[in-house]
Amino acid sequence: MDERLLAAYLASAYQVRLPQGGRATIRIGEPLPQALAELAGAQAWGFITAWNPASSPHPRRWNRQVQRELLAALRELPAARLIRAGAGFGNGWRESSLFIVGADTTALDTLARRFGQHAYVHGDGAGGRALLRRMDKPDSVFGQSPG
Repeated sequence: MDERLLAAYLASAYQVRLPQGGRATIRIGEPLPQALAELAGAQAWGFITAWNPASSPHPRRWNRQVQRELLAALRELPAARLIRAGAGFGNGWRESSLFIVGADTTALDTLARRFGQHAYVHGDGAGGRALLRRMDKPDSVFGQSPG
């Protein structure tokens, strides 16, 4: 992933539809919004998509099909506790996405690679910050405060 694409991921907004209506926005490097923190509790969570693998535009029909496949795969995860619809928004782009509570990075890494994603957003429980997990550098942490 080049620096331009990394900057785009870091600057994007990741919105989740709330059960009671409305949306909450996740931003990399920030704590989960209160409404999402209440849904996540102490569990790991992730925000992932199957749209536009390798950050290359694909037809809407194809993207919708692979997103349904991702949803089915998330539902099969034994640790999955909650899945909510969402969307990632950047400079001129929008991708349907899914917020999942209970899945760890091992499971999400597998799905990100399966669906050709460069990265996804995740965190450990309600108190942590939203982090960007790159598939080309999974041990690097993007979004964590230094120190």
